[in-house]
Amino acid sequence: MALKHEQGASPHQPHEAVQHALRVLETVAHRGVGVTDTELARVTGLPADQLTILLRMLRREGYVQQNADGAYITGDTLTRLGAAEGQAAALTAKLQVTLDRLREDVGAAVYMSRYVDGEIRITQIAAGPETPAVNEWVDFRVSAHASAIGKSLLGQLDMNGRRDHLSRHKMARLTSRTITNEKVLLSRLAAQPATVPVLDLQEYAVGTVCAAVPITAGASVGCLALSLPVEHAHRLHDAAEQLNKEAAPVLLSLAI
Repeated sequence: MALKHEQGASPHQPHEAVQHALRVLETVAHRGVGVTDTELARVTGLPADQLTILLRMLRREGYVQQNADGAYITGDTLTRLGAAEGQAAALTAKLQVTLDRLREDVGAAVYMSRYVDGEIRITQIAAGPETPAVNEWVDFRVSAHASAIGKSLLGQLDMNGRRDHLSRHKMARLTSRTITNEKVLLSRLAAQPATVPVLDLQEYAVGTVCAAVPITAGASVGCLALSLPVEHAHRLHDAAEQLNKEAAPVLLSLAI
């Protein structure tokens, strides 16, 4: 499996935010005794308004905290994620807290998914009584052609990786809207802009609409997705854009 690399493609906004956040965290950790926002702006070269937004996110997620003098120091979340013992459990717990917050913010069930060893895996879900998860009536592993999650993950592979996956999983018709023609699907995946959420408009399940945005850290292919009952389809585009804008904390957890 290989990642798709589009020459000249614009970087995703969440990825840019994570790069800036890592620079801030590196500066805070290096100083140890605390660093002011003025010093952070000077060292990182970030504009004051952009730095303010990043620091607000880092405080909310527990990566930094302010001491009595107002200077920034390393937060509990960064300490836990940096500890070798229990690191995987700490990451899972941290991601779940972030996903739960995203569920509240976008008003929809939220999913974290990875593409591992040639297969789709839903690794974590944030759902509730008012934001129910989609009924997985067909295994997500065999329905990549129909789901927003699957199309987002396939879209991050190169052409050989996409064809390999489709050769192992028949493109079954799940609803009247499902794409079952491989040539048509591959064409749409190739034309999908990297910064635009992938949509599923009742292609996987009648009565449900979904959206997904890529979450790729290093060689790991992943995505964040949401689902809504079709009666809330009018909210899908705005919810998807909000999910994309708020993806940075998830990426940051994976990058540290």
